[in-house]
Amino acid sequence: MPKINDLEKANILIEALPYIQKFKGSTVVIKYGGHAMVDQDLKSKVMLDIILLQLVGIRPVIVHGGGPEINAMLERVGKESTFVRGLRVTDEETMEIAAMVLVGKLNTEIVSMLNNAGGKAVGLNGQDARLLVAGKKPLKVEKEDGEIEHVDLGYVGEVKQVSPEIMISLLSQGYIPVISPIAGGENGESYNVNADTAAGKIAGALGADKFFLLTDVKGVMKDLHDPGSLISVIEKTEVDELIRAKILTGGMIPKVECGVNALNEGAGSVHIIDGRVPHAILLELFTDGGIGTMIK
Repeated sequence: MPKINDLEKANILIEALPYIQKFKGSTVVIKYGGHAMVDQDLKSKVMLDIILLQLVGIRPVIVHGGGPEINAMLERVGKESTFVRGLRVTDEETMEIAAMVLVGKLNTEIVSMLNNAGGKAVGLNGQDARLLVAGKKPLKVEKEDGEIEHVDLGYVGEVKQVSPEIMISLLSQGYIPVISPIAGGENGESYNVNADTAAGKIAGALGADKFFLLTDVKGVMKDLHDPGSLISVIEKTEVDELIRAKILTGGMIPKVECGVNALNEGAGSVHIIDGRVPHAILLELFTDGGIGTMIK
């Protein structure tokens, strides 16, 4: 990476200044996952980005995933996973392991890294103060004979309610909430909730000014094979047409739909950015060009 001189550093700060002024006091929700959560160097950079956001007066909230770590732990204990439409069938034992990894390991690790870097972070999961209340996620699958089969996914949850009061209280006191996507059920059961969905619901409930989805792609691309075909801005009304045109395909569709739902529920804008790029959050938020796709 080429070195920059002191004048260039000063120019970078000047470019960032109007954005710092504009976003001071705003709330941003960051869905943290993908490669940025596995690579140790990227981990450190994300933590520093979040600390910097807080120091310039922005109020960050982190919602983290942990699918690869859950997979690794299940393999270690010899537990096989069954997937239906990309969703893991989650029995009671798998739910216990998921909670152990998400809450006991990953959440604690993120909180520790933030605090060691000079932040004030507090770990939560969706069961704390009934932050996330979920029910069993329904799934219908059409069989070869055309018959519709109802699949029981076990403890896979669908968020029914968000109670943001605990997050609002922590933010007002200068803390960074770090949230694991484990939700409580009406009868005291625990549910594993998709982290993108949980983050989108939280962004909507908080009325977050910005909702960042850290992914392992550059953003929405017109052509996956052309790095220059990144779509910088999408109006939410354009999403259905992009799906019909097959520009939005595969795993990007649920991410964009999650973003649109967050907008509909109160978030200001959604940013799909490449978490593999060092300081991706700062580049998207504080530079003229940005690096990802904004949905507004």
